[in-house]
Amino acid sequence: MSNTTGFATRKRLTRKGLEGRTELVRGDASKMPYEDNLFDAVFMSFTLELFSDNEIPVVLTECSRVLKENGRICVACMSNQGKRGVMMRMYLWAHVKFPHFVDCRPIFARQVIESSGFDIAEVRKLSMWGLPIEIVLGRTSH
Repeated sequence: MSNTTGFATRKRLTRKGLEGRTELVRGDASKMPYEDNLFDAVFMSFTLELFSDNEIPVVLTECSRVLKENGRICVACMSNQGKRGVMMRMYLWAHVKFPHFVDCRPIFARQVIESSGFDIAEVRKLSMWGLPIEIVLGRTSH
Protein backbone atom coordinates (compact mmCIF):
# COMPACT_ATOMS: atom_id res chain seq x y z
CA MET A 1 0.00 0.00 0.00
CA SER A 2 1.48 3.33 -0.99
CA ASN A 3 1.57 6.19 1.50
CA THR A 4 -1.17 7.93 -0.47
CA THR A 5 -3.37 4.83 -0.38
CA GLY A 6 -2.69 4.33 3.31
CA PHE A 7 -3.51 7.96 4.04
CA ALA A 8 -6.78 7.79 2.08
CA THR A 9 -7.75 4.55 3.80
CA ARG A 10 -6.97 5.95 7.25
CA LYS A 11 -9.02 9.04 6.41
CA ARG A 12 -12.02 6.89 5.40
CA LEU A 13 -11.70 4.80 8.58
CA THR A 14 -11.61 7.96 10.70
CA ARG A 15 -14.63 9.39 8.88
CA LYS A 16 -16.55 6.16 9.60
CA GLY A 17 -15.42 6.07 13.25
CA LEU A 18 -13.50 2.80 12.77
CA GLU A 19 -9.90 3.91 13.33
CA GLY A 20 -9.77 2.41 16.83
CA ARG A 21 -11.13 -0.94 15.65
CA THR A 22 -8.87 -1.54 12.67
CA GLU A 23 -5.23 -2.02 11.85
CA LEU A 24 -3.79 -1.46 8.39
CA VAL A 25 -0.93 -3.78 7.54
CA ARG A 26 0.91 -3.98 4.26
CA GLY A 27 2.49 -7.35 3.69
CA ASP A 28 2.81 -10.56 1.77
CA ALA A 29 -0.33 -12.71 1.79
CA SER A 30 1.81 -15.83 1.46
CA LYS A 31 3.63 -15.01 4.72
CA MET A 32 1.23 -13.15 6.99
CA PRO A 33 2.79 -11.57 10.08
CA TYR A 34 0.21 -13.13 12.43
CA GLU A 35 0.27 -16.01 14.85
CA ASP A 36 -1.62 -19.23 14.19
CA ASN A 37 -5.34 -19.43 15.04
CA LEU A 38 -5.73 -15.68 15.57
CA PHE A 39 -8.71 -14.64 13.44
CA ASP A 40 -12.37 -15.61 13.35
CA ALA A 41 -12.73 -14.71 9.67
CA VAL A 42 -10.87 -13.72 6.51
CA PHE A 43 -12.59 -11.79 3.73
CA MET A 44 -11.21 -11.26 0.22
CA SER A 45 -13.02 -9.20 -2.37
CA PHE A 46 -11.67 -9.44 -5.92
CA THR A 47 -8.23 -10.27 -4.55
CA LEU A 48 -7.64 -14.00 -4.85
CA GLU A 49 -7.80 -13.92 -8.65
CA LEU A 50 -4.89 -11.45 -8.72
CA PHE A 51 -2.52 -14.22 -7.60
CA SER A 52 -1.01 -16.73 -10.03
CA ASP A 53 -2.41 -20.26 -10.13
CA ASN A 54 0.65 -21.44 -8.15
CA GLU A 55 0.26 -18.74 -5.50
CA ILE A 56 -3.46 -19.22 -4.77
CA PRO A 57 -3.04 -22.46 -2.76
CA VAL A 58 -0.17 -20.86 -0.79
CA VAL A 59 -2.33 -17.84 0.10
CA LEU A 60 -5.26 -20.05 1.09
CA THR A 61 -3.02 -22.26 3.24
CA GLU A 62 -1.80 -19.13 4.99
CA CYS A 63 -5.39 -18.00 5.52
CA SER A 64 -6.18 -21.37 7.07
CA ARG A 65 -3.15 -21.06 9.36
CA VAL A 66 -4.25 -17.72 10.83
CA LEU A 67 -7.91 -18.77 11.24
CA LYS A 68 -9.24 -20.21 14.48
CA GLU A 69 -10.99 -23.56 14.65
CA ASN A 70 -14.26 -23.24 12.69
CA GLY A 71 -12.94 -19.97 11.25
CA ARG A 72 -14.62 -18.59 8.17
CA ILE A 73 -13.21 -17.49 4.84
CA CYS A 74 -15.35 -15.55 2.40
CA VAL A 75 -14.09 -14.92 -1.11
CA ALA A 76 -15.88 -12.77 -3.66
CA CYS A 77 -14.31 -13.08 -7.09
CA MET A 78 -14.77 -13.22 -10.81
CA SER A 79 -15.89 -16.74 -11.59
CA ASN A 80 -14.76 -19.09 -14.32
CA GLN A 81 -18.04 -21.02 -13.92
CA GLY A 82 -20.73 -20.89 -16.56
CA LYS A 83 -20.86 -19.89 -20.17
CA ARG A 84 -18.61 -17.28 -21.75
CA GLY A 85 -20.98 -14.55 -22.86
CA VAL A 86 -20.07 -11.46 -24.85
CA MET A 87 -19.07 -9.46 -21.77
CA MET A 88 -16.78 -12.23 -20.53
CA ARG A 89 -15.12 -12.61 -23.92
CA MET A 90 -14.58 -8.83 -24.12
CA TYR A 91 -13.24 -8.77 -20.56
CA LEU A 92 -10.80 -11.62 -21.21
CA TRP A 93 -9.57 -9.89 -24.38
CA ALA A 94 -8.96 -6.69 -22.37
CA HIS A 95 -7.22 -8.70 -19.63
CA VAL A 96 -4.76 -10.12 -22.16
CA LYS A 97 -4.18 -6.80 -23.94
CA PHE A 98 -4.12 -4.53 -20.85
CA PRO A 99 -3.26 -6.70 -17.82
CA HIS A 100 -2.20 -3.76 -15.62
CA PHE A 101 -5.62 -2.13 -16.01
CA VAL A 102 -7.82 -5.21 -16.26
CA ASP A 103 -5.96 -7.24 -13.68
CA CYS A 104 -8.49 -9.75 -12.31
CA ARG A 105 -9.07 -12.98 -14.16
CA PRO A 106 -11.83 -15.52 -13.62
CA ILE A 107 -10.99 -18.44 -11.34
CA PHE A 108 -12.73 -21.59 -10.10
CA ALA A 109 -13.11 -20.23 -6.56
CA ARG A 110 -15.09 -23.05 -4.99
CA GLN A 111 -12.66 -25.67 -6.29
CA VAL A 112 -9.48 -23.89 -5.16
CA ILE A 113 -10.90 -23.09 -1.72
CA GLU A 114 -12.15 -26.65 -1.26
CA SER A 115 -8.89 -28.19 -2.51
CA SER A 116 -7.04 -26.03 0.02
CA GLY A 117 -8.77 -27.88 2.86
CA PHE A 118 -11.77 -25.65 3.59
CA ASP A 119 -15.26 -27.06 4.01
CA ILE A 120 -17.63 -25.18 1.71
CA ALA A 121 -20.60 -23.76 3.64
CA GLU A 122 -22.25 -21.71 0.89
CA VAL A 123 -21.75 -20.58 -2.69
CA ARG A 124 -23.62 -17.75 -4.37
CA LYS A 125 -23.40 -17.04 -8.07
CA LEU A 126 -24.14 -13.50 -9.19
CA SER A 127 -23.54 -11.30 -12.19
CA MET A 128 -21.94 -7.87 -12.27
CA TRP A 129 -21.89 -5.94 -15.55
CA GLY A 130 -22.61 -9.21 -17.34
CA LEU A 131 -19.62 -10.94 -15.73
CA PRO A 132 -20.04 -14.03 -13.52
CA ILE A 133 -19.23 -13.49 -9.84
CA GLU A 134 -18.91 -16.17 -7.21
CA ILE A 135 -19.11 -15.64 -3.46
CA VAL A 136 -17.79 -18.63 -1.56
CA LEU A 137 -18.04 -19.11 2.20
CA GLY A 138 -15.77 -21.76 3.64
CA ARG A 139 -14.86 -22.99 7.11
CA THR A 140 -11.63 -24.34 8.46
CA SER A 141 -11.67 -28.05 9.11
CA HIS A 142 -9.01 -27.96 11.87
